[in-house]
Amino acid sequence: MMNVMQMFACDASFHAFEGLRAMKLLSLILVTAGCLIAVTTVLAQSPVKTPPPSNTGRTIKSRYPLPYPPTLPNQQTVVTEQTATFLQPGKHLRSGVVVAKVAPRVDFAFYPKQDYPGNPWSHRSDGFVLGDKFYSSSNDHLAPRGTAHLWEYDAVQKQFRHLCDTAKFLESQHAFPADMNYRPGEMQSRIDLGADGFLYYATDRGSPTVTHDGNGYRGEWILRTHRLTGETQIVATWPIAKHTIPASIVDPQRMIFYGGTAPGRDSPNQKVQFFAWDIRAGKLLHQCDDGPTRVLFLSPKSGKVYWEGKVYDPATNRVAAANVPHVRSATRETAEGYVYGTSQTKADLWAYHVPTDTLKQLGTAAVASQEYIASIEADPSGRFLYYVPGAHGGAAQDNTPIVQYDLRTGQRKVLAFLHDHFWQKYDYALDGSFGSALDERGERLFISWDGWRRGQPRGWESAALTVVHIPAEER
Repeated sequence: MMNVMQMFACDASFHAFEGLRAMKLLSLILVTAGCLIAVTTVLAQSPVKTPPPSNTGRTIKSRYPLPYPPTLPNQQTVVTEQTATFLQPGKHLRSGVVVAKVAPRVDFAFYPKQDYPGNPWSHRSDGFVLGDKFYSSSNDHLAPRGTAHLWEYDAVQKQFRHLCDTAKFLESQHAFPADMNYRPGEMQSRIDLGADGFLYYATDRGSPTVTHDGNGYRGEWILRTHRLTGETQIVATWPIAKHTIPASIVDPQRMIFYGGTAPGRDSPNQKVQFFAWDIRAGKLLHQCDDGPTRVLFLSPKSGKVYWEGKVYDPATNRVAAANVPHVRSATRETAEGYVYGTSQTKADLWAYHVPTDTLKQLGTAAVASQEYIASIEADPSGRFLYYVPGAHGGAAQDNTPIVQYDLRTGQRKVLAFLHDHFWQKYDYALDGSFGSALDERGERLFISWDGWRRGQPRGWESAALTVVHIPAEER
């Protein structure tokens, strides 16, 4: 299995190759007759449903040949399944892993607005649940010009509500200088709720190959959208110059946005940055090298923020050493003061006790061949953890297991194996998840997915959502 650096190297190589082909195509377009120029002008004026001119053409169409948007039978937007097939293990199930006795009910839907080929359509943000509403995002991954969408999903009404198209909003605010051939094609940061009722998040690059001076790249934006009114505002423009913002967490009490960056190609500082942004005052509180590469976690009581080997204390505005491993996934702090998580791409589960700064290794959280876990949730009682191995793809090889880990006994239990049923009935592979969220009662697990439809020749091409209703007998 590839490690994180190998995966990003592969991704960068792919995007560099695609970029060369896109530039060749663009050169042809520029010397083509005026009718083609008129067509590209129309396309550029419709960023929501049509990808920008630099991303159209043979490259994208040949890679993602299926019709868009992805659909369900009989014009349904959400389907619900409950079947004994969910309890049939994949071939790689490890010794000692048990399977639930009662199959869950599972709601399934495609994210809306996937009206054209992305590169690929995906999700990346770790969201949250408030009542019956799940907040998440989807991305078209296009570069240098793409967009991301912010969503609210009502689990009772089984309806999506579109809250923001990031590129379209930023264009409406005249946020892009004339020489900036760049629109953020992703949202990788967390989506968090502030005390003011706004959802906080940040933009990110669609590809690491496009964040350079040749595209006029300056940096990213911190945005907020009111969850009730849908009003979106800019919180900060380019808070860290020429850096993207793939990691974040918000302290809703102190109203501080914490971020972890990735350097643009021509940034003078090529080190990952940690930064703290005072939302109310609108200013940078702290910035330093060696920031979080993927995930930070917050202790609500003290307001301290943790990542690999470090802790930032807003009371002193300083970073100090902490006994925290690399953080790739992390729960919120439990009532007992524990944060549970995994590191890198191995499913080695750890427990960090915030009050005493102590770390304990709990053993593997893997249930089959896949070990990469990018999102993990603790239930309200602090007893059970929920997660999906195979974040960057491969979950389908294990029949896409949804896992419950019992912290009291160390038992790993698969609540459902989803791949076979949805592949056979709906021609869709649920193959990887970077974002999941458990409701406040510990009854429903919301999972965003990267996957592909039958007939797609080269992996991921569309994003989907499932809601797993955890049977009372299994919790």
